[in-house]
Parts: sequence; C-alpha cells; structure tokens
Amino acid sequence: MQNSATPSATPTHCPYCALQCGMNLTPAPDSTVEVSERADFPVNRGALCGKGRTAPAVLRTDVRLTSPLVRSGGTLVPATWEEALDRVAGELRRTRAEHGPDAVGVFGGGGLTNEKAYTLGKFARVVLGTSQIDYNGRFCMSSAAAAGTKAFGLDRGLPFPLEDIPKTGCVILVGSNLAETMPPALRFFTELRANGGTLIVVDPRRTKTAEQADLHLAPRPGTDLALALGLLHLVVAEGRVDEAYVRERTAGWEEARAAAMAHWPEYVERITGVSVPQLREAVRLFCEPEAAMVLTARGPEQQSKGTDTVGAWINLCLATGRAGRPLSGYGCLTGQGNGQGGREHGQKADQLPGYRKLDDPAARRHVAEVWGVDPDSLPGPGRSAYELLDALGTDIRSLLLMGSNPVVSAPRAAHVEERIRSLDFLAVCDVVLSETAALADVVLPVTQWAEETGTTTSLEGRVLLRRRAISPPDGVRSDLEVMHELAARLGVEKGFPTDPEEVFEELRRASAGGLADYSGITYRRLAEENGVFWPCPAGPDSSPDPLGEDGAAAAHPGTSRLFLDRFAHADGRARFVPVTHRPAAEEPDDEYPVLLTTGRVVAQYQSGAQTRRVDELNAAAPGPFVELHPRLAARLGAAEGDPVAVVSRRGRAVAPARITTGIRPDTVFMPFHWPGEGRANTLTNPALDPTSRMPEFKVCAVRVEAVRPVQPVQPVS
Repeated sequence: MQNSATPSATPTHCPYCALQCGMNLTPAPDSTVEVSERADFPVNRGALCGKGRTAPAVLRTDVRLTSPLVRSGGTLVPATWEEALDRVAGELRRTRAEHGPDAVGVFGGGGLTNEKAYTLGKFARVVLGTSQIDYNGRFCMSSAAAAGTKAFGLDRGLPFPLEDIPKTGCVILVGSNLAETMPPALRFFTELRANGGTLIVVDPRRTKTAEQADLHLAPRPGTDLALALGLLHLVVAEGRVDEAYVRERTAGWEEARAAAMAHWPEYVERITGVSVPQLREAVRLFCEPEAAMVLTARGPEQQSKGTDTVGAWINLCLATGRAGRPLSGYGCLTGQGNGQGGREHGQKADQLPGYRKLDDPAARRHVAEVWGVDPDSLPGPGRSAYELLDALGTDIRSLLLMGSNPVVSAPRAAHVEERIRSLDFLAVCDVVLSETAALADVVLPVTQWAEETGTTTSLEGRVLLRRRAISPPDGVRSDLEVMHELAARLGVEKGFPTDPEEVFEELRRASAGGLADYSGITYRRLAEENGVFWPCPAGPDSSPDPLGEDGAAAAHPGTSRLFLDRFAHADGRARFVPVTHRPAAEEPDDEYPVLLTTGRVVAQYQSGAQTRRVDELNAAAPGPFVELHPRLAARLGAAEGDPVAVVSRRGRAVAPARITTGIRPDTVFMPFHWPGEGRANTLTNPALDPTSRMPEFKVCAVRVEAVRPVQPVQPVS
C-alpha cells in the first residue's frame, strides 16, 4: 500500500498506545509539528483520538526539558552535558566498586523504541554487568504474556490483525474499556456488530465500551477466573466441546476439564454476581457462530492470579476450537506504545533479544556472539519490576531510569516513592520533569517521537517505522547517544552506536532464530510495506537486505496470522493449563468493606507525565475522581462532586465523588493518571502473580469516607 503523505509531510506513528495509529507530520512555525490524517494505515485509517491529535503540544520548549539538570544543594540546576554525563558515570562506577554490579539497577519503559529497549538491555548486562533490570511493561501485559507462552509456546499480543475482528462471529472482551483507552479501535467492534456478530463485554463497570455490547457481564472485581471457569463448565455440560480439535491440536484437556467442572454455574454466580442465565447466554453467543475470539486487557491481567485467569480464558478458546483457526483466537490488547516490542528484546529481567531466555545456554551463546562478549560474563535473571523498586536504597543503591514514572504508576506508590528517595543516586532520562525525575540527582533531556527515527511493535505484532520529522531543540540528545556516552565513560568504547538503523541491524542478528525473529525485517521494508509482522526470518542467503539489491528477490512476507498450521510448542500442540479459582490477595472485611479497581480515562495516558501538560486534555479530564454507586454515596452522605477519601492498608487518597449506576454497589473506581492526594496507586496492592510477577492493581480492599469541611471556630462572645 502506498503512503498517503504529501512530499512535505513525514509519515509516522502516534507516540501513545499500542495501536500506533498512523499520522503525517509537517513542520510548524513554532518549531513543533502539525498532525494530519494518514488514511493509508489500516489500523486507524486516518482517525486519531485527542491524545494523538494534541501530541505535538509536548514538543514545545516551554513544556519539555531542554537542558540537563544536576542536583546541587538539594536543588536541580542546569548543567552541561559533559558535567551531567560525568556525574552519572562516576556515580555508577562508584556504586559498582563499593557494592558490586548488582547494586546498580536499570528501569526501562514500554514506550521506548525497539532500538532503545535493545540497547538498554545490552548496556545493563555488558557495560554495568548487572542483573537488576526490568521495565514498566511488567505492570501492563506480563500475565497475558506468561499465559500465552504456556498455552501456545509464544506470546504475541494479537495472533491476527485487527482487521479480522469485524469478520468473526463473536468477541468476548474482558476487562477492556477500549472506547476510552484506544478509541480508534472501537470501529472494529462496531463493524463486527454491523456484520451480524456479537460483542460480550466483561467489566465491573458499565463503561462506554460496555454500552456498545450485546451482553454486559459485570463480575465482582477479582473474580474473572471463576467466570471463565464457569463458562467452560457450561461448554462441557452443554456438549459444545470441539472434540476433534481438542484431540488433534491440544494436550492436557482432561486435567483442565476436571478443574472447570468444579465450577458449576450456581457456584460461579455466588462468587461473581453474574447470574446463571447470563452465563448461559454468553456461552450460546460465543459457541453458535463458526468463529469467535476472546480478547483480554488489564482487567483480568493485573491480578495476583492474572496468569491463571488469562489461562482460563485461553482454555475456553481451546475447548471450543477457537484458536489457530481463521477469524478465531485469543489475544491480548497490549497497552503501551511499544509494550510488545519492549518485552521482546532484552529490557525484561529474564530475557535476551528475540524472546530468548536469559537462563538458556544456547540463547546466551547466540547473543554473546553478536555482542562480542563471553557468554559467562552475562549476568543471570534479576528482580521483576516491583521487586526491583522495593529493593531500592537497600540492595540496589543507584538507579538509571528511562521512560517511566513509578512515583505515580507503581503499586503502593507512597512506599515506592520512599524507596526512590532512599537511593544513593538516581539518574533519569525523560522528555519532561516527571514526578520521578523531580527526585533525581541527574536528569537528562532526551528526544521525542517526532525528533527521532526508530521502530515500535504494535499490539498486532506489526513492526513499524517511526520517522524523524524535525530536529530536537538545542540541548536535547537521544537515549542512544546517552548510552553511547555513558558506555565510553565506563570503559566500553564500541558496541553502542547512536544511529538507530545501525542498532536495528544488530537487533536483527541478535533476534535471528528466536521466537521473536526480526532478522528478515529492514527499515527499507518497513517504509515500503507499511510495517511487517513478526516472526519474519531472513531469507536463505541471510543477506542483510532480504529483498536483494533490486528489491525483487523473494523475502519472507512476515506472519500476520499465527498458529494456523501448528502452535509454537515442539510438538505443535497447544497446552491446556488446569486452573482453579482463588480469592484476590486482599478481600473486603469489616474494616475495609469495599473493593477498589483502577483504570484510565480517554483524555489522559498512563502516569499523565506528558498528557497532563496539554491544555486541551486537561480541560477534558482535569483531575482524579472516585466513581461510586448511588447506594454507597447515600450511606456516606456524599453528593456529586463532594470530596471523598478512599483508604486502604497502604494509604489514603482524596478526590471528588462521581456518582453513577454504572458501577457495582460494592466497588469504587479511580483513574491512576494523577499524583498528589488523588494518587490512586497510593492504595493499590503490590501482591504479585507467582508466574508473571504482575502486581494486583485491579482489586484491593478499601473503605470510603466522606471528607467533611473543617468548621471555623466561633469566637467566644
């Protein structure tokens, strides 16, 4: 498909969510860019949400950082790049010398390009020699990744392109409010219904997405696992199992079947609050069409049993023959802009590039050869994200952080803020002075999406090319330049190029033969083909450019649809994983009788570090709120807009009440984009899933209190 950009416009992609919507950029008089429609990109066909349209606002020099900052006398003051880099390198060197390499931590982000994520993982392991690296994507889709790997042998957000959704017969959408989190994707579901298909939404709130559904199931937070098991029980009881498919393409069915049969409908109704007739209707809608899909998002994933919960939904797909067939399957709606690519190429605690495992000797040998180091010199797996943050100031004394704002985004955020403050040294690379950057000893201003070239991987597994449209302001450098300069100061002169295409060429070699094989992908192909789906191995000649000099030689086309012939396990079969419902890590009691769940609003993104600096977005979503049912509000004596306090075992947050019948009476909801007294993650529970190490953001026990105004003391007459 040819690009629709005019000669003066640069075709690229939005810096926000994992849709990576296409857009055109044209230089603007204020040294930023103007966004215009790019109709040729199939995911959004030109449509953009408010965040995408206003993204250039964060490029303004009055909004972003344009000079390094170094802490002096308790205050961050401007410094030269040489001073700042020397300070960072010196402190990292001192920490390693005094406490060992694992006393240095590295924390990355799901918004970093593939080139940056790859280089950050290499920098941690080759230059610093530390095992202590992880990233904020651990908070996003790690449970789905773990469950998908167990079941299919491979994790890719969607095993099919979004364009398949309108053509299937039924979609069960679990724990996603995509009408607000990724609005351009909603049209795929609107088209599904227009084509005669049905949409089932599972969410404890009647969200804008749930309002579009043919059937809305509103389970009690933390009970998605029981719900999925109850549906599978009914599939078995009603004779809807695809016996031939189960026999020919799967393993482990009998154990999974036995586990599901312990979750009969009335039992599930008591646990979830979803009625038996609704359970039966969901099974009918899902099983009657020839094809169907289950898509999960953060709702079922951000739980201390998130891996098992996603596994139960996958079991439902496998039992009904709805995986590895056209227009059917299980998929995860990845959240962050490069959440998919960010977990493939080495910034995760246990991974090397190409989805290779760090404890696999063959994987270590392959990557070490590409990097030109001894395999034995590579450290082993380190701590997961929350565990790494929890160790700050004790086992980990210095931290290099890129592209994340854990002071707002981490669970038990007040505790995480304390741990960050206790560090001997903190260096942050960011485009703005986020709440975390404000605590740093050195802040390095880095380039943004419109000022640099690099690749991202969308929720579809489509590798995309973001292109540089304008030059960054004076005083701003790229993350690749930062790592190049730090590596040189720490004694590694080679292996850290600043050119993103050169980095990508090395990434291709490092990923070759891995599950996430990018070796057949080049910048040229990405530009000409509007993205390429992985896995995409190189051609037989292993040439750097699989298209050949004339572009005519046969190249691997990329894999837009996975598992149609076989799954990624050695025997080609998918695996059922037997799971059983268990309660959330923290259930309501007399002291904390209500459940809290958290999420996003359409006008803000993640920790809000960038979107909270955009006037138009702040006008639409100016601050936090507490969504609660009228019955709960009446018990509190709270009216719309009154301040209410939400209190958990970890802290207290205060925000205005938003009263609605669209939430369960036993549940309150808070968005997590804001710091300060309305910081939702002050409350959330860091209880971790035993497999994915995902914290339980989506459910914890709280009490809600009306905040009474202080009455002035009357003078004595």
